[in-house]
Amino acid sequence: MSFRLSQRDKDIIGFINQFRAVDRDSLVELFFKQLKSPINACNSVMVRLYRLGLIERTQQYSPTVYLPVDAKIKKNSQKILHFLSILDIYKQMCTYSAPKQVIVEDKPTGRKGGIEPDLFCIFKGSPFWIEIQRNQYSEQKMQAKVNLYEEFFFSDEWNDLHWQSEGRSPIFPSVILITPVRYVASSEHIRIIQVASIHELMDKYKSPNKQSKEARPRSNSSSGGIKINLT
Repeated sequence: MSFRLSQRDKDIIGFINQFRAVDRDSLVELFFKQLKSPINACNSVMVRLYRLGLIERTQQYSPTVYLPVDAKIKKNSQKILHFLSILDIYKQMCTYSAPKQVIVEDKPTGRKGGIEPDLFCIFKGSPFWIEIQRNQYSEQKMQAKVNLYEEFFFSDEWNDLHWQSEGRSPIFPSVILITPVRYVASSEHIRIIQVASIHELMDKYKSPNKQSKEARPRSNSSSGGIKINLT
């Protein structure tokens, strides 16, 4: 059976392969929102791609969640919620600026026991590794996670990661912990930023000019003296 895929079809399949689990409403937001009937259009496209055997789906969630055809996770796995939380952080970033060089479940050390951030991306010109904490950790476990990043920092292996810019000094990414809980975990060598969302990150590092224009009270959140211009 011959069929022709549109560029949008290919983009959707590629996006699902990249993020591993993508809900229908996210697809509407990212690929169909400019249409007159975005939900109907999305449903029609996704049914067609599913029937062609180009994507998988699970109706354990509402709305439907779509998976790669070679997905190694069960359709009722809690891992799906993990991937959806990564997708949510990506979408939050897209409301400010589309992140580049996106890697889901990055493994920069290439070996077991090294750092395994949930997401790597270059966002507003700066590289970030993002850890999404859906469960509360002990302080010791969180510090151990930070210590792994320090080990990688001192290894200098990160100098040769493929996304580093040629002709410029290599940059070690800031580490964003997306967590509603604030941990004591810290580092004297790498940037650790604790926020509950990307929206909080953007508010936290808003430029001084924009902050002064907004005459509203603001609580002082600790940033460890780090200044990152994300505007």
